[in-house]
Amino acid sequence: MQVADLNKIENPYLLLTPGPLSTTHRVKQQMLRDWCTWDKDYNQIVQQIRNQLVNLATDQPGYTATLMQGSGTFSVEATIGSVIPASGKLVVLVNGEYGRRIAQIANKLGISTLVIDSGELAAVDPQALAKVLQEDAQITHVAMVHCETTTGMLNPLKAIGEIAQEYDKVYIVDAMSSFGGMVIDMAELHIDFLISSANKCIQGVPGFGFILAKHSSMNSIAGLSRSVSLDLYDQWRCMEDNVGKWRFTSPTHVVRAFAEALKELDGEGGVVARQQRYGENQRTLVDGMQRLGFEPLLDAQLQSSIITSFHNPQHPNYNFNTFYEVLKGKGFVIYPGKVSQADCFRIGTIGDVWPSDIDRFIEAVETSMYWNDD
Repeated sequence: MQVADLNKIENPYLLLTPGPLSTTHRVKQQMLRDWCTWDKDYNQIVQQIRNQLVNLATDQPGYTATLMQGSGTFSVEATIGSVIPASGKLVVLVNGEYGRRIAQIANKLGISTLVIDSGELAAVDPQALAKVLQEDAQITHVAMVHCETTTGMLNPLKAIGEIAQEYDKVYIVDAMSSFGGMVIDMAELHIDFLISSANKCIQGVPGFGFILAKHSSMNSIAGLSRSVSLDLYDQWRCMEDNVGKWRFTSPTHVVRAFAEALKELDGEGGVVARQQRYGENQRTLVDGMQRLGFEPLLDAQLQSSIITSFHNPQHPNYNFNTFYEVLKGKGFVIYPGKVSQADCFRIGTIGDVWPSDIDRFIEAVETSMYWNDD
């Protein structure tokens, strides 16, 4: 039986979502074996993953990776709760649900927090940040979501980093939906802490996230955490001192699948090649959807290649849930909208998805437009 046939049996539909996303049979197959969390062979896999993640993030020395159990939000909370001291103050640049979540976490943890909200249809504003930092010397940390999957917005990573560096602030980036699918150099972009997840652009499965930072930055946060299980410093220290060992039970099957996903990324040609594929996926999607009368929510210059929002058709017979189920029956799952000010839905273009898959999806959409029937 061919791999393509196996994938079809395992996956009755393709996930056109921003994660969890469709993975290869090769990645899923790695989860068939059990591993011991104390075993040196397993811990060597963890160490290899940590080194590979650092190499994806920068070619500069002095950086390290920490893996953290749970969804990507667990890693965001571990970072926010472990990096900012009691005397610190955080400014969060917000233009969607995931930026708001960072602020929610900080507020829940009792961290002094200021929000600069650009609205959901505009990129975050570097000049607004500069003005706030100039006026408020108490701010110590800046946080932002790189790709805001509420809409598919791509925020200005470099411009915000330059301002954070100019004012000597710690720069925290939620790169959940972009790392591994876009070229990001932490050193060049002045990112102090970068957060992402196994089940996004590296195309692993859900179960853990990771945080990238300098060794010096990690050493500086000892004793700051407001949590036991989400103590970023203690997790890092354990992995450093015990050669890849996690403090508590690790998601062994997920870790092994992620190691294979990293091999796939390298085999595809690295992040540059994957960024090109995702970009072609997204361009093919937009061209096809516009031909069918669907209009993107965002202007092209604001749009990422990760996920795209489209306005719902203004037709009395159109219903998103019906449209969703019809497409699901044809082998494709899409996302409902999450924008508070617009009636829309979202389509992801990452994962084990190729331009030929997008062509098939466009055909499925065209034959699913029941509201245009006479």
